[in-house]
Amino acid sequence: MKFFVDTAEIDDIRDLAATGLVDGVTTNPSLIHKSGRNFFEVIAQICDIVDGPVSAEVAATDFDTMLAEGKKLAKIANNVAVKVPLTHDGLKACRALTQAGTMVNVTLCFSANQAILAAKAGATFVSPFIGRLDDIAVEGMQLIADICTIYDNYPNFTTEVLVASVRSPLHVLEAARIGAHVATVPPSVLRQMVNHPLTEKGLAAFVADWQKTGQSIL
Repeated sequence: MKFFVDTAEIDDIRDLAATGLVDGVTTNPSLIHKSGRNFFEVIAQICDIVDGPVSAEVAATDFDTMLAEGKKLAKIANNVAVKVPLTHDGLKACRALTQAGTMVNVTLCFSANQAILAAKAGATFVSPFIGRLDDIAVEGMQLIADICTIYDNYPNFTTEVLVASVRSPLHVLEAARIGAHVATVPPSVLRQMVNHPLTEKGLAAFVADWQKTGQSIL
């Protein structure tokens, strides 16, 4: 499973990328707004830090403007994945950008039918939002299972399932069990995945015992 980090905060991306855990980055207008920085500068800087796909989202909702914005975003760096919404015009833009050789992340997917259309349009990634489904009492992970099953039925589908709106390490674990290709996670969730109380307890014991030996490795 690949891990993308879902943030526009440069310090978090640089810190996590240094671990080798980050295969890409996803951003959206809300994350850019939270960063308080210039959109193009942020995307360019992220692309310099991370070798993998960096999702940059269009702001338009009509086909012509989405396509124009997507082409402009694709020029920032070779690893930009243009993010378009899963709408009729968004699918048209996905098709056009994909045919031009641009990676496309089709976002705001909430049904398996939508995911089928994204794959048919040639999306590089489709982003089902599991947390937002859970919020309305719909089981988000069932959607991931349905999409993975459908995609496995059709080898000509090359679209990767990118699990989004991840709220906890359990979401990541369940997505991995199902076989999703990618999980995009907030920095806090990725860091939570490192922690386990028995690891901390064991380390504390080892450190205490080592100190008792009076020795030093350096």
